Amino acid sequence: MKKLLIRAEDKNRWERRAPVVPADLEATIRETGARAFVEASDKRFFTQKQYAEAGAASCQGMADGDVILGVKEIPIEKLVDDKTYVFFSHTIKGQKDNMPLLKRIMDSGSTLIDYEKITDDKERRLIYFGPYAGHAGAIDILSLMGEYWAVKDIDTPFAAVCRAHQYDSVEAARKHLADIGRVIQKEGFPEPLCPFTIGILGYGNVSGGAQEIFECLPVQRIPADEINTFVSEGHGNRHTVYLTVFKEQDLVEPTAPGAAFDLNEYFTQPERYKSRFEQFLPSFTLLVNAVYWEERYPRFVTWQGLKRLAQAGPEMKLAGIADISCDTHGSIECNVKSTSSDMPAYRVDPLAGTVSDGHTGKGIVMLAVDNLPCELPNDSSTFFSNQLKPFLPALLKADYHASLETSGLTPELQRATIVYNGKLTERFSYLQEYIDG
Repeated sequence: MKKLLIRAEDKNRWERRAPVVPADLEATIRETGARAFVEASDKRFFTQKQYAEAGAASCQGMADGDVILGVKEIPIEKLVDDKTYVFFSHTIKGQKDNMPLLKRIMDSGSTLIDYEKITDDKERRLIYFGPYAGHAGAIDILSLMGEYWAVKDIDTPFAAVCRAHQYDSVEAARKHLADIGRVIQKEGFPEPLCPFTIGILGYGNVSGGAQEIFECLPVQRIPADEINTFVSEGHGNRHTVYLTVFKEQDLVEPTAPGAAFDLNEYFTQPERYKSRFEQFLPSFTLLVNAVYWEERYPRFVTWQGLKRLAQAGPEMKLAGIADISCDTHGSIECNVKSTSSDMPAYRVDPLAGTVSDGHTGKGIVMLAVDNLPCELPNDSSTFFSNQLKPFLPALLKADYHASLETSGLTPELQRATIVYNGKLTERFSYLQEYIDG
């Protein structure tokens, strides 16, 4: 039976999550009889005492464990040879910054399993923090915009919204936002912000989390193909938030004249499609980006599109963007750098094509925190741990000296194994090209 170790997260000072919470660790120890260690941390939401009561021993470093569970990337200098590592490695796209990490894991003779690729037989992810990124991003953009408008002497109910990490839970945040929603119903928004519109790009788990937050307010949904007319003809009132959720067919169109949109074709041959999103930019007060994106897909908000928007009139309606997906230089091209929770946003100047630190002053507010779920460490860790728990016995009982196919790892875990005993698996052999540079 392998020994389980939960490592101390060190990506940044805001990372307070854990892959397994004490209650689930206790149940796993009881089920498997495995020994468990928890690396000491002074910032993890769950305390050493809670893990001790669950049956785990405290440790320094990762030498005591066989199966190492983390959340974010592990510094190269902390890696130990001949271990099984399970964490979000951010290597599957060949990310240049993490190729040295991948190579070091291979050189160490270790195994790497990535949560992002633990999927069912239809490639649907089974372990994720998704809803909580949406929760935190939606809360934070409302809080930031409340401050942004206050500096401009525009009084909005959002001035009372706290940052996500200042709430004890998502439920506490939702209760507070429901109170703010009642203020909106009673007092309304200032006329310069009306109609108050929010566009969400994407409809998956991240988008769903953001929608849950916005639904605490007095919301009316407007379809994508109606929003431009709705805004241009002056519909709506001061007491409602108008919400539009964009699907792929709303975001892109075939490059071939007269061709029909085909979702499978877009996923498999995105070069046949171009963005059609720029036409919607004038209609929104806030944008929330929650789409999965790779270089092969079109961009939805470009520098040129923003410049044309700014040149179209003296005052842009678009005031803030929450890029929850946070692909820098990606689907939201003006997201040029990720941020942290202590300074979560910067400002974008569409005409100059530049950015400035801080979220108050001239420009579009850009929220670009790349690990938003850490702002809700209790809720997000508990949700994540509950998903991971069923896979822990197989991880601990597997024979890592056997072939991957006969190791005892479940099919879901095998699909997520990037490196097995120091070698790239067939499924991820393409990464050798990126490792070689």
